[in-house]
Amino acid sequence: MQVDNKILDDLARVAGGALGALSSLREEAEAQMRQQFERVLSRMDVVSREEYEAVRAMAAKAREEQEAMAERIAALEATVAILLADRAPQPLVGAPGSTGGGSTGPA
Repeated sequence: MQVDNKILDDLARVAGGALGALSSLREEAEAQMRQQFERVLSRMDVVSREEYEAVRAMAAKAREEQEAMAERIAALEATVAILLADRAPQPLVGAPGSTGGGSTGPA
């Protein structure tokens, strides 16, 4: 019986060692792949997620400001149109073509 236990203990140790070696091999392979991906990405013209989010936020803010300015311009244009309509030239009394009773009109 002790021989069987010793054999099982040896097998368990060998299996444990193999699992440890496999897990370290897996970690090393992951690290190598990560380094390779980082090298490839660094050669490409890509941005990080943080840079993308920052530019996206800036674009959203610029869009909001542009829309607000467009509304302000529309309001200013309406105000200018009203002011110009109020200042439309009035016909002069006595001028040709006016109904002011001048002496130059046909009799």
